[in-house]
Amino acid sequence: RRALLVDWAKNQALDAVALGHTANDQAETVVMRLARSAGVDGLAAMQPVTAVSGVTFLRPLLALTRDALQAFLQRNGVGWIEDPSNIDERFDRVRVRNAMAALADVGITVRSLNDVASNMTAARDALDAFVLQTAKRAVTVDGGDLVIEINELRECPFEIARRLLVRSLVWMNGDEYPPRRDSIQKIVSELSGGGTSTLAGCLILSDGIQTRITREFSAVRNTICSTEEIWDGRWEFSGPKVDGAVIRVLGEDGLKQCPDWRASGRPYASALASPSVWAGGELLAAPLAGEENGWQANLVGGAEGYFSAIISH
Repeated sequence: RRALLVDWAKNQALDAVALGHTANDQAETVVMRLARSAGVDGLAAMQPVTAVSGVTFLRPLLALTRDALQAFLQRNGVGWIEDPSNIDERFDRVRVRNAMAALADVGITVRSLNDVASNMTAARDALDAFVLQTAKRAVTVDGGDLVIEINELRECPFEIARRLLVRSLVWMNGDEYPPRRDSIQKIVSELSGGGTSTLAGCLILSDGIQTRITREFSAVRNTICSTEEIWDGRWEFSGPKVDGAVIRVLGEDGLKQCPDWRASGRPYASALASPSVWAGGELLAAPLAGEENGWQANLVGGAEGYFSAIISH
């Protein structure tokens, strides 16, 4: 549904879309997420402003209950359309909505559930501030990869290490939703022992001292765009004008044409999944693998973009 709204907004040349979520929607979301054993992030309030794929979504009605909104519309002679799915008990949200009256009898009201969401938002923001402090000590951005000092993670609470890894993966893969909690917990627990893991389109390489997170080759092997576009949501290229030139992953064939790729100090997997410029079957440039040929590859937002993303997720 979000993707449909994004496409519609872009087709209408709209920069922003206002959504009708109310305090009731907020409360119902909290109950639904409690049923799924959600943590702090899951119970935090819906954001009044979010950005998805270049479209800003606004929620200006979160402070109003559904009854108050409907009463306002009735007083002003404004009609609305009821979605038939709003009464279809095949949907979890409808069943939760119907159970709200019973919850209110024991003091669990729309307002109290909104207070819970607000409290969880404050807790999430405090945790993220701690994650940012840890990241600034522990993480280095290296050619689009993230290099994490494991000793720094050992000295912080497990939840901070888990959140840092989540934010790192989401920054790299651009996904709207983080990986499953149990998958992240397993990887964090195993970092000190070294080894290689794949998760959420990323490759996680650890030698027990440092952990490097890089893009997984298979996640970007079919990603192709023009040289004027942003590749993989992360890389901008500048260089000579070449008709028909495209940006795609370097891959084995390209890497064989980059004899100096080891000079970067990055591992084979990082070079393999790095962006490069091609015209047909001819490699024109691979700046991250030592073959610039008049081209530059710039990480969107630079290194600072990673640290900013920890707070602005």
